[in-house]
Amino acid sequence: MKFKPLGGRALVKMVEREEKTASGIVLPDTAKEKPQMAEVVSVGEGKLDDNGSRVPVGVSEGDRIVFAKYSGTEIKLDDVEYMILDADDILGVVEG
Repeated sequence: MKFKPLGGRALVKMVEREEKTASGIVLPDTAKEKPQMAEVVSVGEGKLDDNGSRVPVGVSEGDRIVFAKYSGTEIKLDDVEYMILDADDILGVVEG
């Protein structure tokens, strides 16, 4: 199934966190925090500014991003979990 976000939104796939700490302690699911890092799958065309011009979303497909902790809308497509984020909730791109 294909999904194209509208306006200034991005469809992202969550990046799983490590299940062990650096010292080797295995973390149970209840101790894990909601991940705040994801990979961009698809990007909308950008939202309209006050003059009617499109303001593009500042990320591209394939970028690894960090987003605000309690943002986005979770959806499930073909048994895979994704999140739809507003461009304003994307805090930055992880490089390297």
